[in-house]
Amino acid sequence: MEAWDDARQGEEAAARRGTGRRRFLGYVLAAPTLTVAAQLGGAALAPRQASAQAAAQAPSVVPSLPGPAEIYDLNDMLTHATLPTANLITIRIDADGTAAFALPRAEVGQGITTSSAMLIAEELDLPLDKVRVTLADARPELLFNQLTGGSNTTISTFTPIRVAAAVARGRLLRAAALELGEVVGSLTARAGAVVSTTGRSLTYGELAEKAAALTDTAVEVTLKDRSRFTVIGTPQRRIDALEAVTGRKKFAMDVQVPDALPTMVCRPPTINGTVRSVANLDAVRTMPGITDVVRISTGVAVRGRTFDQCIDAVRALKVTWGPGTADGASDETVLRKLKAAEPPLVVSPLPLLTKAVDARFTFHFASNSALETNCAIADVRADSAEIWAGLKSPVVTQEQIARRLGLPIGAVRVHVTEGGGSFGRKLFYDAASEAAEISKAMGKPVKLMWHRADDFRQGRTHPMSTSRVRATYTPGEVLTYAQRHTSVATDFGHGIGEIITAQAASLPVADLTFSETLFQLTQQSPYHFGATTMLLNETDNGYNTGAMRNIYSPNVRCAQELVVDELARRMGDQDPYAFRRRFLKDERARAVLDKVAELGRWGRTMPAGTAQGIAVHPEYHSFVAVLAEIDCRPETTGRKIPDAYTGPRVTKVVCAVDVGLAVNPLGLEAQMMGGIIDGIALTLTSGLHLHDGHFLEGSWDNYFYTRQWNTPPELEIVVMPPTTGRPGGAGELAVAGAMAAVACAYGRATGTMPTTFPVNHAEPLGFEPPPTIPPVPASPTDGLDRAF
Repeated sequence: MEAWDDARQGEEAAARRGTGRRRFLGYVLAAPTLTVAAQLGGAALAPRQASAQAAAQAPSVVPSLPGPAEIYDLNDMLTHATLPTANLITIRIDADGTAAFALPRAEVGQGITTSSAMLIAEELDLPLDKVRVTLADARPELLFNQLTGGSNTTISTFTPIRVAAAVARGRLLRAAALELGEVVGSLTARAGAVVSTTGRSLTYGELAEKAAALTDTAVEVTLKDRSRFTVIGTPQRRIDALEAVTGRKKFAMDVQVPDALPTMVCRPPTINGTVRSVANLDAVRTMPGITDVVRISTGVAVRGRTFDQCIDAVRALKVTWGPGTADGASDETVLRKLKAAEPPLVVSPLPLLTKAVDARFTFHFASNSALETNCAIADVRADSAEIWAGLKSPVVTQEQIARRLGLPIGAVRVHVTEGGGSFGRKLFYDAASEAAEISKAMGKPVKLMWHRADDFRQGRTHPMSTSRVRATYTPGEVLTYAQRHTSVATDFGHGIGEIITAQAASLPVADLTFSETLFQLTQQSPYHFGATTMLLNETDNGYNTGAMRNIYSPNVRCAQELVVDELARRMGDQDPYAFRRRFLKDERARAVLDKVAELGRWGRTMPAGTAQGIAVHPEYHSFVAVLAEIDCRPETTGRKIPDAYTGPRVTKVVCAVDVGLAVNPLGLEAQMMGGIIDGIALTLTSGLHLHDGHFLEGSWDNYFYTRQWNTPPELEIVVMPPTTGRPGGAGELAVAGAMAAVACAYGRATGTMPTTFPVNHAEPLGFEPPPTIPPVPASPTDGLDRAF
């Protein structure tokens, strides 16, 4: 058995040579039909080293030492944490010739069911439509191997899934050899069948029972060389696309559980307010369709025949509310706290010798509401509980709910449903936990749905932050770069997927340490700017916050790229593209930068009031570059659209992305497009307004996410040719790159570096302090439409 690190290094060497040994140990498990598992444990993966190019610098560049994330990042840590339970990832061949795989991750629209199916189809030589991927229930024995986050799914499962599929393929070939009376070497696996040189064949379905084992058996396998791939690396449509567009795809709210009736919660008007008293509980219980009304820790829950009736009941409740955790707070008071908590910038420019770019950037709260509003189903009995929800950390969900209900963990079943979006939101299990509390209090199953306004006002937000940057330079060199990022505390109460780290992350002393660790494992500067330091400080944990699209990267990298533009201007009015190219550490970063400059025609003549911006972002051993063009002319910013902020318009975006090996380039393009639209929103229009302890925005229509009038008419995504034999992180790259490029374009078009985001963070249109669920106009259609 070869250790994981030897195998990974061998795979890298083989990728360079085109050949090589890739032998792994897998298992055939005792089962009625062929069931196989990935390699057990093994030595930890060798952490990737900083790029070799980092040591070979242009003569005049003052080099920077590699940061922690360049040597060992969050993705490396998450991948290593999955190794001890990698053998629990299993694939089953059924009698109908299909391969069944329960993915221990959450599909929330990112396409990982498709990419996982592609890995199986590749190593099994099976048509993609013959692979069935479902989502695994919570499995505590998987520990860290069931967390979906940090763009880690494809990276950490890439080898285990392929090993399991390769074991199955080898077992099928051996079974066919016995049946056909031929040697294994004369047989070929092709399109779900084993074919002999004489033309005889057996389907996988015919071989499924014959290839099964009575006892667990260890076997060695050799994975396919990259030169033989026919599925991996080819653009594939999503395996769930038809179900999605025809409405047959099932999310949590589509699950039918007997007697689980619609349930909603009357929530406080301020963040985390508490119930003091309810004046009309009995009257609300008699309203049409209402079956139950109970007080819970987060408000007052109502259960009824329809969601429409629940909304009416929620609005009718007369509740006296106690204080929340952010009473009296506003954007202005939070900003004052952040500025007071900023760590000092130690390095100062030397008189007559050096100069400095000194800047502070402010990033407002941003909503982490997913397209699918928060929902869950719970059926809690005296001695058991069953939960259905879209969950990215189902193990800690199961463990925490069991603890709160006073049940053994084996008595709580948690089913992971597909989710309609997440980007960090579904790392938290608040809907599932709340549904369990309500079901226990009512003694009945419930189908809980948060109103959209609940998600915006009481749900998770990306915290408000400031980034203080100082870069010192001489006429030809950047000597130091210091960044002090100060943020409202980010909640990492989900830990890395199980109860131990979840509890540790929530401790008063450990929470900042946990955040600082994640900051250091995700944030890096791609430039050689001499002595470089990047530090985090967090303050004020009275808000419901969470990781959203890169955790810290969009804000941190946006600030740095704006400073890079300013350095280029002050150091001899240099071209921003050429300036970046000179100081970049990595050749892969230069390659994506060159590609967008070429395709976007960088430097072309543009009308006054319009401009190009360009930016680079590295993360999780991947690289992205984005070129954006923006129109800030008065006739564009002043156009009138009902009930909307207009402002500048992004007219063109070119994005080049290098993730190493892209398993599904078409899926990667889709992720980049979504990230770009997010980046445009965070830069120009989308921000929450905090007023007297509550957020004013209550839905997408007044949060002003990127709309058609600000979506670039020209959008081009380029997936770079594979640079390594394995994938890197992908899902979060484009947000930071797009935000930085759009911000730089805005600065060049207006002649002023933007320092507050979103730049259109004007007073919201016609808002009043929210009581709870806001009224909506009468709808001609009764039912769920009013809940959204």
